[in-house]
Amino acid sequence: MNYIAVRRALHQIPETGFEEVKTQAFLLDQIKKMPQECLDVVKWKTGLLVKVSGTEPSRTIGFRTDIDALPVEEKTGYPFKSKHEGKMHACGHDFHMTIALGALEQIVENPVKDDVVFIFQPAEEGPGGALPMMESEAFKAWKPDLVFALHVSPEFPAGTVATREGILFANTSELFIDFYGKGGHAAAPHLTHDTIVAASTFVTALQSIVARRVSPLSSAVLTIGKMFAGTKQNIIAEHARVEGTIRTLDQETMALIKEDIERRVKATDTAFYCRSHIDYGANYYQVYNKAAYVKPFIDFCAKKHFPYVICGESMTGEDFGYFLKEIPGFMFWLGVGETAGLHSADFKPDESALEQGVRVVSEYIRAGIPF
Repeated sequence: MNYIAVRRALHQIPETGFEEVKTQAFLLDQIKKMPQECLDVVKWKTGLLVKVSGTEPSRTIGFRTDIDALPVEEKTGYPFKSKHEGKMHACGHDFHMTIALGALEQIVENPVKDDVVFIFQPAEEGPGGALPMMESEAFKAWKPDLVFALHVSPEFPAGTVATREGILFANTSELFIDFYGKGGHAAAPHLTHDTIVAASTFVTALQSIVARRVSPLSSAVLTIGKMFAGTKQNIIAEHARVEGTIRTLDQETMALIKEDIERRVKATDTAFYCRSHIDYGANYYQVYNKAAYVKPFIDFCAKKHFPYVICGESMTGEDFGYFLKEIPGFMFWLGVGETAGLHSADFKPDESALEQGVRVVSEYIRAGIPF
């Protein structure tokens, strides 16, 4: 398999959550080129579950990859840039899929003792594909005894593995709040209930939650990234909407922040004669690497002389946390060299990391994972 060619083909057909129709078809075409004797493939919505039967199976090893893209207009200048306007693999899921396909090919051509399930999961970026996939009959039939995954990172040199014991990715929650008031003429504000003033005051009030309600020994992020209201400069808006994200390193802090947001929303409604609605959207559970499962992987990297580092935790969110909540396993970063950050329109990862990613995943499976 030509990993670079596969990655570039996938890069041109980015699709957002539960719309990965072309992506699924491409993955199936690649899988059909592999020996079929020990392969079983099941479609789940726009994702796939692919089982490689082991030679003497007593357990099942799972490797998960996400397959969706982001609603980002690409600015890389690639000759193989996205063919789908307003969509891009700006989070490296084209890399993730390519590495999964490469590792799958390696295991199919030389099956290992254990059964191995490759999980091609849709909708990681939203609305969240992990939980519904795990609840499906198809997944339950092949549920792994251990599962692991990777995510590319521009913070580490290309091909470098980075992971840690304990929390790796944060708890996350989306945040959408609508304020409804009374519109009217800009010259008569006293006859209206101005939602722009209400929403602006609310956003300012939010800044004190992390600063004054969260313990200095805890970590949290509360960011409003989008706000819109109104239709014309001389009309007072009757509706305003703010959108943001909450990220914490523990569930208790997440609950505290949400409680305080709700208090401030009620106060805003009272002060500005508005009514509001809160939607927490997609909520992702923390990615927590238990030492018993990630330490053997770290030892393996050292033994194989794969470049690796012990990294810190990240406020990045990942719905792979739901897998680890229920199934033993771990996650790691794979460095892709210095480039623009994840989710950037000019994210250009170093393709030399593809082969290293395939080696790390397939050789770890082949080594007979201890747990």
